Amino acid sequence: MQLTFPFLNRAIWCAMMIACGIKSIAGQPTMPTTADKSKMPDWLTEFSVGVKETYDDNVLLVAGKTTPLNPIAMRPQDSWITTISPTVGLNFAPRLGGGKTFQTLSLVYAPDFVFFHEMPSENHNAHKIASRIKGQTGDFTFLLANDFNFTDGTSTAPTYGLGSSVDQGDRCLNAYVPSIVRERRKHIQDQAAVSLQYDLNKIFIRPAAALKYYDLMTDWHPNTSGPYTGYQNYVDRSDVNGGVDFGCKVTSVLAVTLGYRYGHQYQQSLPTNVYSYTVNGLPMQSSSDYQRLLLGLEGQPWKWLDIKLAGGPDFRTYNSAAPVDDYNPTTYYAEAVLTATLTPSQTLTFNYRQWQWVSSGGRIPYFDSTYALTYHWNATRNLGIDLGGKFLEGDYTVGSATLSHNLSRRDDAFYNLSAGVSYAFTQHFTTSLAYVCDLGRNLEPNLPANSYPEYREFSHQTISLSAKYKF
Repeated sequence: MQLTFPFLNRAIWCAMMIACGIKSIAGQPTMPTTADKSKMPDWLTEFSVGVKETYDDNVLLVAGKTTPLNPIAMRPQDSWITTISPTVGLNFAPRLGGGKTFQTLSLVYAPDFVFFHEMPSENHNAHKIASRIKGQTGDFTFLLANDFNFTDGTSTAPTYGLGSSVDQGDRCLNAYVPSIVRERRKHIQDQAAVSLQYDLNKIFIRPAAALKYYDLMTDWHPNTSGPYTGYQNYVDRSDVNGGVDFGCKVTSVLAVTLGYRYGHQYQQSLPTNVYSYTVNGLPMQSSSDYQRLLLGLEGQPWKWLDIKLAGGPDFRTYNSAAPVDDYNPTTYYAEAVLTATLTPSQTLTFNYRQWQWVSSGGRIPYFDSTYALTYHWNATRNLGIDLGGKFLEGDYTVGSATLSHNLSRRDDAFYNLSAGVSYAFTQHFTTSLAYVCDLGRNLEPNLPANSYPEYREFSHQTISLSAKYKF
């Protein structure tokens, strides 16, 4: 007789998957042997396949509320999700001069094939390619890193209409809802960084450049009336900058830096037949140029702590179509990564960033803040435990309420808590169990009633069981 309970079906399927994996590798040693190491060529760093089964209780991250005009638009929909993740990693550095000049010359292809069983409209394939070139010759060290992702998903964005008259799909949602759902749609992301450092005794000079690029390929529709009321339109955006850091080594492992960056942020404008509001007669968008001065600290103030941080003023010039009151504001930029090795088996990592950015929803700039704390513990040789917490804030009040027609009256928060446990049965086969809880909250206290402030808050939970086999 066929089981009629989805949870039991998925749980039994996952248990069978893990059991088959354990049985297939039974008797293999838990530690690498000389024979194991010789099976793979030295340039093949990873060849693996992973399978993950996830239960998601709120796929579109809605508020769980309804209105008389639209009784189903904000009702959470759950789904089981199957993700298949093969990985191929290559590193050709050992083949080039024995790793003397090139320490890393790597290429990793790690796609995710994702299937939403109860919501097939969310199915997508994410093709992720990471490349790294790192090396040293004499007093020069160089690094080039690039992370490219092409997601082959639907080109139709979600519709969050509440049946109201004015762009309610944008106004009622927490800002992090469309940004998370957007990742499943058809798009391209590319993030790259390059640096070249020249060391002179206790000082160094480091030219650097960075790119952040989003090509969003979803269709556009007018969303103030008709069948697409509340439809989520996405626009392209990018950030590119370059400059130089000057460093002075306080000790052999700790340096103070002073840096400068010149950059440009681009935000595509929606056509007037999709969004009719303009600024100074131009389609609304918030592209800008900026200059930054950065004071930083990097290295090891103590043996157990690695740090890299930089921050300073950001001098910005907006284009004339931006819905802002101040076209030449001075803002703030900062980023930091701190990693504490508490014991040989425990690490604690803190990530922080604050900067002025442009949204994929178009029109308005916002002040983007990220705080993240992660903890990892190798409890035993085979057992790993991970805990994490994250806080994100998107403050859109830096825009002009008048020029943006009140769309800048938004300050949204996103809280994330996660916990996971992994167990390596052998060097080849690992399983893990993970739980994630997301909470969206409204931080803007003065919203009018027709902006539906209660709809800017949501809860979202996932639980997943995964298995990975390395050949």
